[in-house]
Amino acid sequence: MTKPILAALLLGVAALPAHAADPAECGTVRLSDPGWTDITATNGVAAVVLEALGYAPNIATLSVPVGYEALKGAQTDVFLGNWMPAQAAFREDLDADGGVTELAQNLEGAKFTLAVNPAAAALGVADFADLDAHHGAFEGKIYGIEPGAPANQNIQGMIDADLFGLGDWELVESGEQAMLAQVTRNADTPTVFLAWAPHPMNEAIEITYLSGGDEQFGPDFGGATVHTLARSEWAEMCPNAARLFSQLVFDVSMENQLMGAILDDGADAQDAAREWLAANPDAMGPWLDGVTTLDGQPGLDAVQAAVAG
Repeated sequence: MTKPILAALLLGVAALPAHAADPAECGTVRLSDPGWTDITATNGVAAVVLEALGYAPNIATLSVPVGYEALKGAQTDVFLGNWMPAQAAFREDLDADGGVTELAQNLEGAKFTLAVNPAAAALGVADFADLDAHHGAFEGKIYGIEPGAPANQNIQGMIDADLFGLGDWELVESGEQAMLAQVTRNADTPTVFLAWAPHPMNEAIEITYLSGGDEQFGPDFGGATVHTLARSEWAEMCPNAARLFSQLVFDVSMENQLMGAILDDGADAQDAAREWLAANPDAMGPWLDGVTTLDGQPGLDAVQAAVAG
């Protein structure tokens, strides 16, 4: 489905009476989570809203490559974590396939690139080109996230091409939380790692984002936007749920708070979302404009009642 057709479809939903709900086949909405806390947080918000509307969210933990294949193969319906430009190759493949469409840009102001801790910054490391002069201090290691992530592929590409003299460096792949635990343990050891915002790491760790990686991660320290993708067939069949996702947008401050509750306080993602929504009820109005419950009742009323309850 092309974007103009989808836009017309979603606009049409707003003009329908409140009883025009999605068919029963749309009752389960399948999302994926690559194991990143920001997507865990936004999936948590989506799940709380969907449940209040009478839908059943089903969230599968899938690596980025597997998640995109699942979206193409109709095994999932929606993905809230299309980081651009870091995931441009995956996005080009999806666009060429034609079965997936963008519903929204759900976040701006994000960034994603290599960074160093204070012990490394004290050596004068501020740019990608500064790293190799301190190979020994870093033990020749760059700490990445989960295997298969596009950012890891960017790092491995730099190593393979010996860019910035990194040809004899090692990419250490692990999950987000394992990487951050390593950075915390390395407080007195120069450490280079993937860092990004939104994320509470920016409050917990004194981070120096490295310049010089524009070709690998994009300008402005990997300045990024995050997009919501959906199967075109699903969006056509389930216009009410698709309208919700087309309007479900976030900001960096909100995600920092949600992620902090999950990572620092041990909160469940949906519990963190409910608490945030209860404290910020005005956020729900724009999200639920023209959206109904699965059985056709006013959506905003249902979500407000669920959050307050």
